[in-house]
Amino acid sequence: MLKKSASVVLGSSKSSTYPRGYASGFDLPAALLDGLFEHSAGEGSSCPRRAGHRSDAIPKWVYLSMLVLITAFGFWGFGLVWADEGPPLGPRTIVVALDGTGDFVSLQEAVDAAKKGDTVFVKAGHYPQDVTIHSKEKIKFVGAGIDQVTILGRDIVVGALHVGKWPYGATDIEISDMTINDHGGHAVGLFNGQGLILRRLKINGMLFSQQVHDVRIEDCIIGGSETTGAQFADSEAVLIGNFIHDNDHGVSIAGKSNVRLERNVITRSLFEAVVVSGHAHAVIVSNTLVKNGGGAAFLGQSKSDVTGNVVGLNRVGFVIAPSSQTSTSFNAFYNTDGDYLRVGDPNQLAPELKAPSDITGDPYFVDPGHDDFRLRLDTPLLKIGHFPYLGALAPATASARRSTEK
Repeated sequence: MLKKSASVVLGSSKSSTYPRGYASGFDLPAALLDGLFEHSAGEGSSCPRRAGHRSDAIPKWVYLSMLVLITAFGFWGFGLVWADEGPPLGPRTIVVALDGTGDFVSLQEAVDAAKKGDTVFVKAGHYPQDVTIHSKEKIKFVGAGIDQVTILGRDIVVGALHVGKWPYGATDIEISDMTINDHGGHAVGLFNGQGLILRRLKINGMLFSQQVHDVRIEDCIIGGSETTGAQFADSEAVLIGNFIHDNDHGVSIAGKSNVRLERNVITRSLFEAVVVSGHAHAVIVSNTLVKNGGGAAFLGQSKSDVTGNVVGLNRVGFVIAPSSQTSTSFNAFYNTDGDYLRVGDPNQLAPELKAPSDITGDPYFVDPGHDDFRLRLDTPLLKIGHFPYLGALAPATASARRSTEK
């Protein structure tokens, strides 16, 4: 017999492991069918049948159709209940402001609160704080602008910004659009991490990297260190389009590091613009190494591929140790005391190391006295080998050249 109402039957009478309000997708159809139809205690119908009387039983196809509909309804309802919990929270932007208008005043507290995918945005100001990003993944640490946000460091802490803290690293971290000052010996320290991006930063002091991998540093200004502008120990990195200036050494690549330098301008280093030592491997391509004590030194058991660079207005060009493996080609030289030297005590001129594809002579910079190291249109350094031009900077346009001559 049909019951008058089936709407109150939402589950079987047995106990359930589901929270209240949930129904198993497999129990629900059976429960509803049980509620719609009554059965006698016996196997057959409780109503006697007369001979020739048509059965009151509902045809089998009706049962099957209802079962399909009820099953679909059950899974739809289950999905609605699941959806009531809502989707997971998406990436957030956490704001830091010194005046209290953000979520935090403390840089460190904001970074500690960040979860995977979040961005910590730092509003304009000079922050007498330091910050360490460790045990984090896919975090962006972004300032309001390179001239608007400065991290100064704090108390006796060495360095103003660190990524990684031994033994804890950090993965897929992006830092951009701020100035970071030297504090106690270096400005930025990268330790025990991977997938790190530094972009549009002004680093007043040393950038030190140790045991980090897949590091990309681009469009940064790095300078003012009393030792080295960017130093790498047992690390893997790519530096592209940076301006590195006024350091004892521009870039040091040591230990078992593997570093690529491409389209960087390195200038006013007291000693060499680049030093490759130990068992490091370096690829140095399309850089402008200008107005330094030396262009580059290749020492120890290092291995380097050096091509397409402008090495000019230095005291010397390349200093090469016999123990190193250094391959050079298509480099332009214009130095006062020699282009190739062999390591010794003192170093010895070694013109025999000059590659046949090298070029010697004035590169014709636009205005080297004011750090405009673009090539003039009449430079001899266009279309050399497979390079459209040598060095880091594209030739100046005619209009740009006229403006510098006014």
